[in-house]
Amino acid sequence: MNRLAVFDCDGTLVDSGANIASALADTFVEHGLDVPPLHVSRKVIGLSLVEAMAALLPDAEHDQHRALAESYKRHFQRARHEGRVDEPLFEGIPELLDALEVDGWLLAVATGKSDRGLAHCLDCHGYNQRFISLQTADRHPSKPHPSMVHQAMADAGAAPETTVVIGDTAFDMAMAVAAGATGIGAAWGYHDAAELVEAGAAAVADEPLGVLPLLPRVHERLCG
Repeated sequence: MNRLAVFDCDGTLVDSGANIASALADTFVEHGLDVPPLHVSRKVIGLSLVEAMAALLPDAEHDQHRALAESYKRHFQRARHEGRVDEPLFEGIPELLDALEVDGWLLAVATGKSDRGLAHCLDCHGYNQRFISLQTADRHPSKPHPSMVHQAMADAGAAPETTVVIGDTAFDMAMAVAAGATGIGAAWGYHDAAELVEAGAAAVADEPLGVLPLLPRVHERLCG
């Protein structure tokens, strides 16, 4: 079986937190709602939009969650059109991807972004052909449901025991566990290390290149 590394996008590959917070603030203001504090909004990054709105406003009706999600999309797309969206790669991500590929790993993405949003992001960095599988919220249930990882494994010819999920949120780690894969937490993102471990991370890296020395430990699990 092939070895597969499945990456989250926001908070793992790219630092998009400021863009997300800005679009979320615009959305809540439009609907006459109090803007959630940054430390609260960061905790829902990684969920699909409707689920994120439900987490922020658990007492609201589902129709309102959907309306907020649609408003968020409009605000984010307007910001992108106006050149106000910046999604830089975290330092060390290019070198991490290079090292994994040299070592024979296939690469995939599993993200709460839409197909369109992910395509824009990857194209900006010239990475649109780098990943063997791109799984988004357009075609799957929200994390932590394992659907995205299952499809990525099918695309790559990988198995749960030969797959790692690298992500910065508890949702990513719970998704890995649900898929039978191994989760490596990305502590450089939006959830802290304790949350990642509690959600099932087998190991946590403080920076992207810190993933590499963890892989021999993970390899022991992958090989049984």
